[in-house]
Amino acid sequence: MGEQVLRGKVAVVTGGSNGIGAATVRRLAGAGADIVIGYHASRERAEALLQSLPAGRHRVAQLSLQEPQTFHALASELREAFGTIHILVNSAGFTKPIRHADLDALSDELFEQILVANVRGPWSAIRALAPLLKASGDGVIVNVSSISGFTGSGSNIAYCASKAALDTMTMSLGRALGPDIRTMCVSPGAVATDFVEGRGRTELEEGAKSTPLKRVVEPEDVADAIFACATLLKVSTGCRIITDGGRHL
Repeated sequence: MGEQVLRGKVAVVTGGSNGIGAATVRRLAGAGADIVIGYHASRERAEALLQSLPAGRHRVAQLSLQEPQTFHALASELREAFGTIHILVNSAGFTKPIRHADLDALSDELFEQILVANVRGPWSAIRALAPLLKASGDGVIVNVSSISGFTGSGSNIAYCASKAALDTMTMSLGRALGPDIRTMCVSPGAVATDFVEGRGRTELEEGAKSTPLKRVVEPEDVADAIFACATLLKVSTGCRIITDGGRHL
């Protein structure tokens, strides 16, 4: 497809200042989209990314997965600035590595925190921004999920449960929001980011050896899948695109 296939489109990327989110921001902006970089704490990192993008009507937005009102405020701002949006990428999330057998280490408070960040947070973004997506007539929501949602293996049990919930919510929304909005999950395995505390490059490379494709999944690989959801997979909704090098097999 042409380099500027997203020219005139507006994309919101939560968790957009780092990791998969930042790679997605660069991918979509490179295709001509105007980008809203959602960040939680690191405004400096978001602003630095903003300055590195090709020319466009880009901006940053402070968002909190725990505070739905931040998404409603963003919706009001974007309605005035653009009138509509075309792409929402829910990339923000949270986890903490805890052995699955250590039930006591996964407190009720941490379990709830993970569910709020990884399920209710995307829901808040979708609910607030759905009218603007619908107004485009061809909106797409891409939720960054994980193979943990259907393998039951991952950084902790609550994280696995949260991604399973995100997958199912994506299916439900595919029915509820069509035909004006498509919903998709992109489901990576281990990705070369700092998302999971303590997981370094050496561990990723060692783990990749046991996968069919024997390669480390980079954030750019996931960003390419998100780009495909937005631009190519026009008759797909309520489904997951797995980007894990075959790790789940």
